[in-house]
Amino acid sequence: MKIQLIGASGTGKSTLARYIAEKEQIKWIDTDHYLWKDETFSEKHPIEQRLKMYEHDRNEFDQLVVSGSVFSWNPTSFTDRDLLVFLTLDDEQRFERLIKREIVRGGTTSLWLNEQGNQTNDFLEWCKTYYTAKSSSDIGTFAEHKYQIAQSKSPVLKLDSNQSLEILYREIIKYLQRNPL
Repeated sequence: MKIQLIGASGTGKSTLARYIAEKEQIKWIDTDHYLWKDETFSEKHPIEQRLKMYEHDRNEFDQLVVSGSVFSWNPTSFTDRDLLVFLTLDDEQRFERLIKREIVRGGTTSLWLNEQGNQTNDFLEWCKTYYTAKSSSDIGTFAEHKYQIAQSKSPVLKLDSNQSLEILYREIIKYLQRNPL
């Protein structure tokens, strides 16, 4: 079983992938691990290091669930997956999740109030560009994800992540059972 989850930041890719990995007893790969040197998300690994880590994981694990994409620096990666899951979520809910996550990671001082009086920071401002970015080379955007979906050799399952982890998990497993590998 090889599943990859993509979608906007805050749709629950990592949370769902971790859940699936635990239920199925398979490897969970969070693609942020390849990109960022640590949990401050301030310094990136060089591409050659990312490729080494990716190759190691691909050689080590036959079954896996991947949260996120590496398409921008490794466009042929995870192409042997059995299923690509595209998670969506209403933007209001997505930003509620993102703000909570930013406060957990950096405290309330990591945010400021914008002109409308809403909490924000550089990352949240970037997240607002998910649907407005036009180029498929814009990392982590709908344009990039739409391109990946169009190019996917594996089936694509679109799910609204405003459901419990168990329901999302069952939808994915049910899809794989109806469409054997």
